[in-house]
Amino acid sequence: MPSSIVAAISLILFFIGYRYYSKFLAEKIYKLNPDYMTPAHSLRDGVDYVPANKYVLLGHHFTSIAGAAPIVGPAIAVYWGWMPAMLWVVLGTIFAAGVHDFGTMVLSVRNKGKSVGTLADKIIGHRAKLLFLFIILILVLMVNAVFAWVISSLFINFPATVLSIFIQIPLAIWIGFRAYRKTGSMIIPSVLVLIVMYATAIIASYVPVLQIDLVQYFGGEGAVALLGLSATELAFLTWIVVLMVYVYFASTLPVWMLLQPRDLINAYQLVLGLGILYLALFVTSPEITAPATNPDTGDVSWFPLLFITIACGAISGFHGLVSSGTSAKQLDKDTDARFVGYLGAIGEGSLALITIVAIVTYFNTTGDFLDHYHSFDAAGAAGLTIFVEGAAYLATGLKIPLQAAETIIGVIVISFAATTLDTSIRLMRYIINELGQEYKVPVLRKLHPSTAIAVGASAALVLLPEGPRGLGSGGYLLWPLFGTSNQLLAGISLLLVTIWLKRKGRSIIYTLIPMLFLLFMTLWAMIEQVVFQWSGYGEADANLLLFTFGAIILGFTIWIFLEAIVLFRKEREK
Repeated sequence: MPSSIVAAISLILFFIGYRYYSKFLAEKIYKLNPDYMTPAHSLRDGVDYVPANKYVLLGHHFTSIAGAAPIVGPAIAVYWGWMPAMLWVVLGTIFAAGVHDFGTMVLSVRNKGKSVGTLADKIIGHRAKLLFLFIILILVLMVNAVFAWVISSLFINFPATVLSIFIQIPLAIWIGFRAYRKTGSMIIPSVLVLIVMYATAIIASYVPVLQIDLVQYFGGEGAVALLGLSATELAFLTWIVVLMVYVYFASTLPVWMLLQPRDLINAYQLVLGLGILYLALFVTSPEITAPATNPDTGDVSWFPLLFITIACGAISGFHGLVSSGTSAKQLDKDTDARFVGYLGAIGEGSLALITIVAIVTYFNTTGDFLDHYHSFDAAGAAGLTIFVEGAAYLATGLKIPLQAAETIIGVIVISFAATTLDTSIRLMRYIINELGQEYKVPVLRKLHPSTAIAVGASAALVLLPEGPRGLGSGGYLLWPLFGTSNQLLAGISLLLVTIWLKRKGRSIIYTLIPMLFLLFMTLWAMIEQVVFQWSGYGEADANLLLFTFGAIILGFTIWIFLEAIVLFRKEREK
């Protein structure tokens, strides 16, 4: 089947969803008010609460949520066939992700820019708030470990991308100062920075001396470099340290200095990258060689695991943290929430969609696809690399050289992942501050101690656990838990929005249905994993790391829902 037809139908559905469904939500359910003073103005502090142009804010929001997850998840899920993966991406984006991302942003804006974790206190109760905060803390900790692992791995596999990524940082700060001093728009400088980045990446892909290849610097693959570490492990350790130093400063700087201008640059990257890939798709219209459904998947059932394997790209609890944690604090006008929240979800769905297309058209035959995707573990190990290669091959349809295309795709993926990483560290700092206030530990409410704890814990989680990939296996080992915890978080966030709407006397059906569907699938999957896989009770070997984190999150989630049920009963009796 021609991939262009499938993609065109999906994009038309995305357009209809934004044009009509999000408008209905904005006017009838969330009831946006153009005269409402948003927290970015009423609580403006020049650090976190700073009003931003809706296009700039969409850039921050879009790139914060569109990290590597909407690529990795779909790249694994095509193991079950391209059709179920694509249906979940399209329908999940329109009826779940858009509703969730939009709703959590509105809920936060209506409550002084507070995050969904903090709002659990007001909506469900104090115990629910503390439980929710701990669930969020564990999730963002895992996000930090996973994305640090992803970025470091990409730096090692694609060394031509490194120089371009680091050039972006001082140039973004320069743009931030220009905008802050009102000496010019961010748009033209951002485009110029993008040109510089891509020119650097292309040149580096053909000039080895410009490639920051730490593995080669440390003696080459297989060599023992230092303290018994192989060259690859030492390179990984070095990149983790560099990343943690970077995110420490990036997450403590005022948002106008680095976060907003860098995210605008990355938004242009995303738009340009998606534009190139979709244009190449419609010009060349390659055939889909992967099966629509794969009958030979006896090792892992698609039901219910499909709905947690593709989290970002269909619906993701992390999006609610970004919507309520950073984006709501920068929303200039109440009516911008539709543009930023729902359209941001559509953008991520479009990224997940092109990921699926790039992979299922990359292989010459169905047999080649099945050889690479012969098991679920094989899909997990190769997914991200196959996407980069498949997307680069797709871009060659526009006469872009393959080597240059691979480097540019790598730069785009790393940029998104880095944006998600430092946004997540910032969110983790907010949570630590909140817990410090709750438990009366003043030091946890301070900027640098709370950031140091966030960075140190994230580095430890990615580096310390032992696993099949040696040093740095933490991020790899945690990936199976990321999807389930992420979806449980989305379900709880939708629960908060649903209760808020009910108290406002508005229809709750549009948030209730995706909430119930998501919780049913995710709790089923998580109970199966925690009880029958990671505990060692079933055939699989015990996994103490995943069992511990998974059991805590599962227990806290069930507790929160019991609190909500009690609350509903009390309110019904009044």
